[in-house]
Amino acid sequence: MTAPPVNPFMPPTAAAAAAAVEAKKVDYLNLPQPVRYEELQREVMMSLKPDLFEGLRFDLTKPLNHNFALSHSIFMGNIDVPTANNQAVKMPIGTYEFGANLVTNRGNLMLGRITSDGRLTGRVKYDVADFAALKSQFQVASEKGMSQAMFDVDLKGADWNGQLKWGTSNFYGANYFQSVTPQLSLGGEVFYLAEQRRSGIGLAARHAGDKHVATAQVANTGLVSLTYIQKISEKVSLASDFMWNLNSREANASFGYDYVLRQCRLRGRIDTDGKIAAFLEERLNVGVNFVLSAEVDHPRKDAKFGFGLTVGE
Repeated sequence: MTAPPVNPFMPPTAAAAAAAVEAKKVDYLNLPQPVRYEELQREVMMSLKPDLFEGLRFDLTKPLNHNFALSHSIFMGNIDVPTANNQAVKMPIGTYEFGANLVTNRGNLMLGRITSDGRLTGRVKYDVADFAALKSQFQVASEKGMSQAMFDVDLKGADWNGQLKWGTSNFYGANYFQSVTPQLSLGGEVFYLAEQRRSGIGLAARHAGDKHVATAQVANTGLVSLTYIQKISEKVSLASDFMWNLNSREANASFGYDYVLRQCRLRGRIDTDGKIAAFLEERLNVGVNFVLSAEVDHPRKDAKFGFGLTVGE
């Protein structure tokens, strides 16, 4: 957009004010493309939902060339067993996971994982055109009812994106997200679960500024979700979220921080359920990270601590 010609007879201050007003005008025919609907809360999730674990974890990724890499993961620790009285019951477990990653120069990818307990998971993404991509995710498990799959068709335009979904158990869904201003995006989703004869609809809004991101979601299932993240500096971000279930009249909220230093990254969270968590990633060398995970659940009188090593990018 070209600026209008400046009137030479206009006072300098008035000319500057006119130029500022013209610069603030929004070109609604040239809006940016928003994030995908399923990535609506990605910044908050990075701060408030770290990959907490209890026990020992070792991850190794070995690239064979620029497009193909193998991965090995070992975990020895405890997992929580659900109980009727919400007491802390743990079961020791040890698993080994082997993975293969194929990523082409065009961005297409195939990821696969198989564990020692017989669970196979995979993910495939293929760009059909500049505006369309096919994706699939699946899991095959020996336990009955644990195998599932999901197939997506991703569509995108200059200032919007959408998605069509089909999954096992006759799941059908669709979502759409549209930029309405350079900072604000609006959209919604619908789904239908044929086997349970359940359907739902949701609406969402996302406002992304230079140093903050705020989101809001509401669904006819009775869930209301609000998130906010503020970038305090280049190294520090603060985040919070609020979830309210209108049907059960229950609500919970959490507050967290994300502190990035030169050699480490520290994330922490505290919520209204009485849980306090922290997650530290320390860079020991190029491609070698040391990981510490800790969580204290005061109402259940439970504590979790884990440490691990990640080798490879």
